[in-house]
Amino acid sequence: MRKRKELPEKIYATTCGYLIIILTLSIVFFIAYKGVAIFNQNGVSISEFLSSSKWAPENAIENGGPKVGALIFYTGSIMVSLFAVILSTPLSVSVAIFMTEISPTLGNKVLRPAIELFVGIPSVVYGWIGLSLLVPFIRANLGGLGFSILSGGIVLTIMIMPTIVSIAVDSLKNQPIDYKEASLSLGATRWQTIRKILLPSAMPGILTGVVLGLARAFGEALAVQMVIGNRVSLPKSILDPAITLTSIITMDMGNTVQGSVWNNALWSMAFVLLLIFFGFILIIREISHYANRGE
Repeated sequence: MRKRKELPEKIYATTCGYLIIILTLSIVFFIAYKGVAIFNQNGVSISEFLSSSKWAPENAIENGGPKVGALIFYTGSIMVSLFAVILSTPLSVSVAIFMTEISPTLGNKVLRPAIELFVGIPSVVYGWIGLSLLVPFIRANLGGLGFSILSGGIVLTIMIMPTIVSIAVDSLKNQPIDYKEASLSLGATRWQTIRKILLPSAMPGILTGVVLGLARAFGEALAVQMVIGNRVSLPKSILDPAITLTSIITMDMGNTVQGSVWNNALWSMAFVLLLIFFGFILIIREISHYANRGE
């Protein structure tokens, strides 16, 4: 009798589970189908698409035909994302150590609510603040136009810090108390315990947070688009404008004809982004497997 009463709930939960699986697979197959169209229908080679920096999808046949090299776009994405991770990782880990080992009371009462507030701020607000304050500051003090890899990286640094901090805090808190007590009882100082015991043991969790932050930076569109300059050229320094995969997709997708070389090239970039995020997922799984083997 009890099983009969629970049957509708079981059917509903199972249906929702299968629906999510079907929806995810449908999105993946749709993007993959659209992403390879430029190679099948338009005759563009994979090497040309990935290694060429020539972007002129509107070129007529008499002018050499469309050029759809994506090197400029994923180079911009890689540069601004890595720059943001390099800046945010030491800051985030330091904040996590302060919250868990130096001043847990202040961390829980002040820093954690502040970090949660950062998470709730829309990306357009980050972009608008960067456009209003950061870009003019860089232009006046460092030179250039202000729209640059540097401005985009700083905006992304602030955006991904809450992700890395939250995961690093949880990882540090989940370490067995015996590790710390054993280290202190052997005469190690607090900083020695943090540096040589707690951080190495919490490293898999911290690395997971870094990879998730990198994924967030790679997928961000609006905030970066507002401050990076969106110039279709390879940047030579962090003060040069650049453009990312997400920026070119959001700016051009609505202005292209379905099935054209230009439109197909944008779908191919979306497919490249999807593959990159699959790579991030595999990295996180490998980190988890490594942590489990260590235990």
